[in-house]
Amino acid sequence: MSNLFNNLELEAFRAGITPRTQQSRDWFRRRVQNIRRINRNALMREEPVELSNREIVGSMYMFFYDPKGKKELPYYDSFPLVIVIGPADGGFLGLNLHYLPPILRAKFLDSLLDFTNNKKYDETTRFRLSYNLLQRAARMKYFKPCIKHYLNDQVRSRFARVPAPEWEIATFLPTADFQKGNKSKVYSDSRRMI
Repeated sequence: MSNLFNNLELEAFRAGITPRTQQSRDWFRRRVQNIRRINRNALMREEPVELSNREIVGSMYMFFYDPKGKKELPYYDSFPLVIVIGPADGGFLGLNLHYLPPILRAKFLDSLLDFTNNKKYDETTRFRLSYNLLQRAARMKYFKPCIKHYLNDQVRSRFARVPAPEWEIATFLPTADFQKGNKSKVYSDSRRMI
C-alpha cells in the first residue's frame, strides 16, 4: 500500500513473524507504538496507495472525513480506518477501528478475521459482516463504539483501500485524528460502551 506498510511488512518477515496470527498482531501492536506521528496527507499520496471514489462493502479503507453534525459530537475521527459493512441513508455503515484501544482492537480484528469470504488474504478477500451479525455474535461485542454512519457528502478525500495482507499493519498504525477529544477519553468511553 505504501512505503511505510512495505517497510513494516519487511521488518515482520525478517523477524520471522507469521502473518495473521496472534503473534503477528502482538508484534505489530508493539512495533507501531514506537511510531509517534504519521503524516496522513503524505500517506494518502504514497505509491502504490489504491485510491477510489467509492467504497466497497467488506473492504477496509482510510479517508479524510468531516462529519455533518460535528458541533454536536463530543469528539470524532477526521481520518477514520473503516471496514465498510453496508449501505446506509446517504452513505454507508462502517466499523472505525480507531475507537478501540490497541489491545481491544487486536481482539476485535482477531474475531473479524473469522468472517472473511476466503483465507487467501489477497485482492479478492473481503469481510462478510452485517449489522445483524455483529449484534448477534457475543464475541463481536467490541463493535459497539466502532459502528458509525458515514455520509458520502462529508467524505473529504478519495478512499484509500487497505489490501488484506496489510489489515494488521493498518489496524495498529497511529493514524487516528480525533477532534474535540483525545484518545484517552475516546478509549475510556468505548470501554464503558462495551
